[in-house]
Amino acid sequence: MSETLFKRSDFSAKILEVLDHVEYRRVESSEDMEQVERLRYKAYKAHDVLALAPKGLLDDSDFDSHAYIFGLYYYGELVSTIRVHYVTPEHRLSQSGGAFPEAMDELLDAGLTLIDPARFAADPELTTDLPWVPYLTLRPTIVAAAYFRADRVLQFVRPPHAAFYKRVFYADTVVPGRLAKNYGIDMTLMATNVIEVGRKLLTRYPFFISSASEQRMMFSRNPNDTLPPLTIIPTARFVPQGELGTDLPL
Repeated sequence: MSETLFKRSDFSAKILEVLDHVEYRRVESSEDMEQVERLRYKAYKAHDVLALAPKGLLDDSDFDSHAYIFGLYYYGELVSTIRVHYVTPEHRLSQSGGAFPEAMDELLDAGLTLIDPARFAADPELTTDLPWVPYLTLRPTIVAAAYFRADRVLQFVRPPHAAFYKRVFYADTVVPGRLAKNYGIDMTLMATNVIEVGRKLLTRYPFFISSASEQRMMFSRNPNDTLPPLTIIPTARFVPQGELGTDLPL
Protein backbone atom coordinates (compact mmCIF):
# COMPACT_ATOMS: atom_id res chain seq x y z
CA MET A 1 0.00 0.00 0.00
CA SER A 2 2.97 2.30 -0.44
CA GLU A 3 2.95 5.25 -2.80
CA THR A 4 6.69 4.79 -3.28
CA LEU A 5 5.90 2.05 -5.80
CA PHE A 6 5.34 4.97 -8.17
CA LYS A 7 7.21 8.25 -8.17
CA ARG A 8 5.25 10.62 -5.98
CA SER A 9 4.99 13.21 -8.76
CA ASP A 10 3.28 10.83 -11.20
CA PHE A 11 1.45 8.59 -8.72
CA SER A 12 -2.02 9.94 -9.42
CA ALA A 13 -1.34 10.13 -13.15
CA LYS A 14 -0.44 6.44 -13.19
CA ILE A 15 -3.66 5.47 -11.45
CA LEU A 16 -5.69 7.70 -13.75
CA GLU A 17 -4.20 5.74 -16.65
CA VAL A 18 -5.19 2.48 -14.97
CA LEU A 19 -8.81 3.70 -14.90
CA ASP A 20 -8.95 3.12 -18.66
CA HIS A 21 -8.73 -0.61 -17.97
CA VAL A 22 -10.92 -1.06 -14.91
CA GLU A 23 -14.63 -1.11 -14.25
CA TYR A 24 -16.85 -1.55 -11.23
CA ARG A 25 -19.80 -3.86 -10.98
CA ARG A 26 -22.47 -3.47 -8.35
CA VAL A 27 -23.10 -7.00 -7.20
CA GLU A 28 -26.78 -7.89 -7.37
CA SER A 29 -27.07 -11.36 -8.92
CA SER A 30 -26.58 -14.64 -7.07
CA GLU A 31 -23.86 -15.62 -9.55
CA ASP A 32 -21.85 -12.47 -8.84
CA MET A 33 -22.44 -12.91 -5.11
CA GLU A 34 -20.98 -16.42 -5.25
CA GLN A 35 -17.92 -15.03 -7.03
CA VAL A 36 -17.52 -12.43 -4.28
CA GLU A 37 -17.83 -15.13 -1.62
CA ARG A 38 -15.07 -17.18 -3.27
CA LEU A 39 -12.81 -14.14 -3.50
CA ARG A 40 -13.38 -13.25 0.15
CA TYR A 41 -12.44 -16.76 1.23
CA LYS A 42 -9.33 -16.81 -0.96
CA ALA A 43 -8.14 -13.41 0.28
CA TYR A 44 -8.89 -13.93 3.96
CA LYS A 45 -7.34 -17.38 4.02
CA ALA A 46 -4.17 -16.12 2.31
CA HIS A 47 -3.78 -13.38 4.93
CA ASP A 48 -4.93 -15.54 7.87
CA VAL A 49 -7.81 -13.20 8.73
CA LEU A 50 -10.82 -15.50 8.42
CA ALA A 51 -11.65 -14.23 11.92
CA LEU A 52 -12.85 -11.04 10.20
CA ALA A 53 -15.82 -13.05 8.94
CA PRO A 54 -17.14 -14.61 12.16
CA LYS A 55 -20.66 -15.05 10.73
CA GLY A 56 -19.54 -16.52 7.42
CA LEU A 57 -18.31 -15.08 4.16
CA LEU A 58 -21.83 -14.03 3.20
CA ASP A 59 -24.23 -12.79 5.86
CA ASP A 60 -27.46 -10.85 6.25
CA SER A 61 -25.57 -7.55 6.11
CA ASP A 62 -24.73 -8.23 2.46
CA PHE A 63 -28.43 -7.94 1.67
CA ASP A 64 -29.23 -4.92 3.82
CA SER A 65 -31.04 -2.06 2.10
CA HIS A 66 -28.18 0.33 2.94
CA ALA A 67 -25.39 -2.04 1.81
CA TYR A 68 -23.76 -1.91 -1.62
CA ILE A 69 -21.30 -4.57 -2.78
CA PHE A 70 -18.85 -3.82 -5.58
CA GLY A 71 -16.44 -5.87 -7.61
CA LEU A 72 -13.42 -4.20 -9.22
CA TYR A 73 -12.55 -5.69 -12.60
CA TYR A 74 -9.23 -5.23 -14.39
CA TYR A 75 -9.26 -6.21 -18.06
CA GLY A 76 -12.50 -8.02 -17.29
CA GLU A 77 -11.16 -10.09 -14.39
CA LEU A 78 -12.36 -9.66 -10.81
CA VAL A 79 -9.41 -8.48 -8.70
CA SER A 80 -11.08 -7.14 -5.55
CA THR A 81 -14.35 -6.45 -3.81
CA ILE A 82 -15.74 -4.24 -1.07
CA ARG A 83 -19.06 -3.69 0.71
CA VAL A 84 -20.11 -0.12 1.46
CA HIS A 85 -22.67 0.73 4.16
CA TYR A 86 -24.53 4.02 4.31
CA VAL A 87 -25.11 4.44 8.04
CA THR A 88 -27.55 6.98 9.46
CA PRO A 89 -29.05 7.71 12.87
CA GLU A 90 -32.21 5.98 11.61
CA HIS A 91 -30.42 3.01 9.98
CA ARG A 92 -27.46 1.93 12.11
CA LEU A 93 -26.42 -1.41 10.69
CA SER A 94 -22.67 -1.46 10.03
CA GLN A 95 -19.61 -3.62 10.44
CA SER A 96 -17.91 -1.07 12.68
CA GLY A 97 -20.96 -0.97 14.94
CA GLY A 98 -20.62 -4.68 15.61
CA ALA A 99 -17.10 -4.19 16.95
CA PHE A 100 -17.25 -0.75 18.54
CA PRO A 101 -20.95 -0.07 19.27
CA GLU A 102 -20.37 2.70 21.81
CA ALA A 103 -18.17 4.72 19.46
CA MET A 104 -20.62 4.30 16.59
CA ASP A 105 -23.59 5.28 18.72
CA GLU A 106 -21.76 8.41 19.82
CA LEU A 107 -21.23 9.47 16.20
CA LEU A 108 -24.79 8.66 15.18
CA ASP A 109 -26.35 10.21 18.26
CA ALA A 110 -24.59 13.42 17.22
CA GLY A 111 -26.61 13.26 14.00
CA LEU A 112 -23.72 12.31 11.70
CA THR A 113 -24.13 10.17 8.59
CA LEU A 114 -21.37 7.69 7.87
CA ILE A 115 -19.89 5.61 5.07
CA ASP A 116 -18.64 2.33 6.53
CA PRO A 117 -16.68 0.05 4.17
CA ALA A 118 -16.47 -3.63 5.01
CA ARG A 119 -15.27 -6.94 3.60
CA PHE A 120 -12.33 -5.57 1.60
CA ALA A 121 -10.86 -8.54 -0.28
CA ALA A 122 -8.28 -8.63 -3.07
CA ASP A 123 -7.13 -11.66 -5.04
CA PRO A 124 -3.64 -12.44 -3.66
CA GLU A 125 -2.58 -14.07 -6.92
CA LEU A 126 -3.52 -11.14 -9.12
CA THR A 127 -2.71 -8.10 -7.02
CA THR A 128 0.92 -8.67 -6.04
CA ASP A 129 2.11 -6.47 -8.90
CA LEU A 130 -0.86 -4.07 -8.86
CA PRO A 131 -0.12 -1.49 -6.14
CA TRP A 132 -3.13 0.61 -7.11
CA VAL A 133 -5.67 -2.03 -6.06
CA PRO A 134 -6.26 -0.70 -2.50
CA TYR A 135 -6.87 2.82 -3.80
CA LEU A 136 -9.36 1.86 -6.49
CA THR A 137 -11.08 -0.75 -4.31
CA LEU A 138 -11.68 1.94 -1.68
CA ARG A 139 -12.66 4.55 -4.26
CA PRO A 140 -16.42 3.75 -3.95
CA THR A 141 -16.29 4.94 -0.33
CA ILE A 142 -15.38 8.43 -1.54
CA VAL A 143 -17.98 8.26 -4.31
CA ALA A 144 -20.53 7.28 -1.65
CA ALA A 145 -19.58 10.24 0.53
CA ALA A 146 -20.27 12.57 -2.38
CA TYR A 147 -23.53 10.88 -3.39
CA PHE A 148 -25.02 10.66 0.11
CA ARG A 149 -23.45 13.93 1.32
CA ALA A 150 -22.07 11.98 4.27
CA ASP A 151 -20.16 13.51 7.17
CA ARG A 152 -17.52 10.81 7.67
CA VAL A 153 -15.91 7.89 5.86
CA LEU A 154 -14.93 5.23 8.38
CA GLN A 155 -12.04 2.78 8.33
CA PHE A 156 -12.34 -0.35 10.48
CA VAL A 157 -8.86 -1.79 10.05
CA ARG A 158 -6.05 -3.71 11.67
CA PRO A 159 -3.61 -1.41 13.52
CA PRO A 160 -0.69 -2.05 11.11
CA HIS A 161 -2.79 -0.54 8.30
CA ALA A 162 -3.71 2.62 10.21
CA ALA A 163 -0.77 4.61 8.85
CA PHE A 164 -1.99 4.06 5.28
CA TYR A 165 -5.43 5.48 6.04
CA LYS A 166 -4.01 8.39 7.99
CA ARG A 167 -1.68 9.29 5.11
CA VAL A 168 -4.01 8.73 2.17
CA PHE A 169 -7.45 9.51 3.61
CA TYR A 170 -6.42 12.02 6.30
CA ALA A 171 -8.15 9.72 8.78
CA ASP A 172 -8.30 10.44 12.51
CA THR A 173 -8.35 7.74 15.16
CA VAL A 174 -11.75 7.20 16.77
CA VAL A 175 -10.94 4.01 18.70
CA PRO A 176 -7.26 3.08 19.21
CA GLY A 177 -6.21 -0.46 18.44
CA ARG A 178 -7.73 -2.98 20.83
CA LEU A 179 -9.39 -6.38 20.87
CA ALA A 180 -12.54 -6.00 18.81
CA LYS A 181 -15.82 -7.46 20.00
CA ASN A 182 -16.84 -10.56 17.98
CA TYR A 183 -13.57 -10.65 16.02
CA GLY A 184 -10.96 -11.91 18.45
CA ILE A 185 -8.16 -9.76 17.01
CA ASP A 186 -6.97 -6.19 17.50
CA MET A 187 -8.72 -3.61 15.32
CA THR A 188 -8.86 0.18 15.24
CA LEU A 189 -11.61 2.53 14.09
CA MET A 190 -10.68 5.62 12.10
CA ALA A 191 -12.68 8.30 10.33
CA THR A 192 -12.12 10.78 7.52
CA ASN A 193 -13.94 14.07 8.04
CA VAL A 194 -14.83 14.65 4.40
CA ILE A 195 -16.46 17.97 5.21
CA GLU A 196 -13.07 19.31 6.32
CA VAL A 197 -10.67 17.45 4.01
CA GLY A 198 -12.83 16.45 1.04
CA ARG A 199 -11.49 19.06 -1.36
CA LYS A 200 -7.90 18.42 -0.28
CA LEU A 201 -8.40 14.69 -0.81
CA LEU A 202 -9.80 15.10 -4.32
CA THR A 203 -7.11 17.58 -5.28
CA ARG A 204 -4.30 15.32 -4.09
CA TYR A 205 -5.83 12.14 -5.51
CA PRO A 206 -7.96 13.09 -8.54
CA PHE A 207 -8.73 9.44 -9.30
CA PHE A 208 -11.24 9.66 -6.42
CA ILE A 209 -13.25 12.26 -8.37
CA SER A 210 -16.61 11.08 -9.71
CA SER A 211 -19.39 12.52 -11.81
CA ALA A 212 -23.01 12.70 -10.69
CA SER A 213 -23.93 10.02 -13.23
CA GLU A 214 -21.32 7.61 -11.86
CA GLN A 215 -22.54 8.24 -8.33
CA ARG A 216 -26.10 7.39 -9.35
CA MET A 217 -24.96 4.23 -11.11
CA MET A 218 -23.15 3.12 -7.99
CA PHE A 219 -25.65 4.00 -5.30
CA SER A 220 -29.09 4.85 -6.64
CA ARG A 221 -31.70 2.12 -6.31
CA ASN A 222 -34.00 3.85 -8.78
CA PRO A 223 -34.39 1.40 -11.71
CA ASN A 224 -34.10 4.32 -14.15
CA ASP A 225 -30.55 5.01 -12.92
CA THR A 226 -29.21 1.45 -12.83
CA LEU A 227 -30.03 -0.59 -15.89
CA PRO A 228 -28.49 -4.09 -16.10
CA PRO A 229 -25.75 -5.05 -16.40
CA LEU A 230 -24.62 -2.94 -13.47
CA THR A 231 -21.15 -2.26 -14.84
CA ILE A 232 -19.78 1.19 -14.03
CA ILE A 233 -16.92 2.95 -15.78
CA PRO A 234 -14.98 5.28 -13.42
CA THR A 235 -15.37 8.87 -14.59
CA ALA A 236 -12.38 10.60 -12.98
CA ARG A 237 -10.55 10.62 -16.33
CA PHE A 238 -13.38 12.56 -17.98
CA VAL A 239 -13.58 15.43 -15.50
CA PRO A 240 -11.70 18.51 -16.83
CA GLN A 241 -8.39 19.13 -15.12
CA GLY A 242 -8.77 21.44 -12.15
CA GLU A 243 -12.41 20.51 -11.55
CA LEU A 244 -13.55 18.20 -8.76
CA GLY A 245 -16.64 16.69 -10.35
CA THR A 246 -19.56 16.60 -7.93
CA ASP A 247 -17.78 17.83 -4.84
CA LEU A 248 -17.66 16.20 -1.45
CA PRO A 249 -19.64 17.97 1.28
CA LEU A 250 -18.00 21.27 2.18
